[in-house]
Amino acid sequence: MKVQKISYWIATVITCGIFIFSAQMYFINTAMVESYFEALQYPSYIVIPLAIAKVLGIAMVLWRGIPWLTEWAYAGLFFDAVLAFAAHTHAADGEYLFSLIVLIFLPISYFLGKRIRPMYD
Repeated sequence: MKVQKISYWIATVITCGIFIFSAQMYFINTAMVESYFEALQYPSYIVIPLAIAKVLGIAMVLWRGIPWLTEWAYAGLFFDAVLAFAAHTHAADGEYLFSLIVLIFLPISYFLGKRIRPMYD
């Protein structure tokens, strides 16, 4: 059980750290990120709402207070990572490593979290 708990927290901290890094970049370097989104033919107005959604998703994953909201937070973070991986792969910019790491550690955090930190309705 101790190994699972340590694995859960390592996976969760890595995942949350990558999303926090991404969100802070969206807030601090908004113009650069907007231009990158436009180069990928995504709307630039989505940058700040996406950063806010990432921060809220991380808060929900760490808090785990409302079960259905925690499930949606994990789903949202997973979809974000999948779409980021697809966008970086399509752009062939070699920046897909962080999204690939998240795609590895996010399911570990999710499934171990169900055992380590069960939620009750």
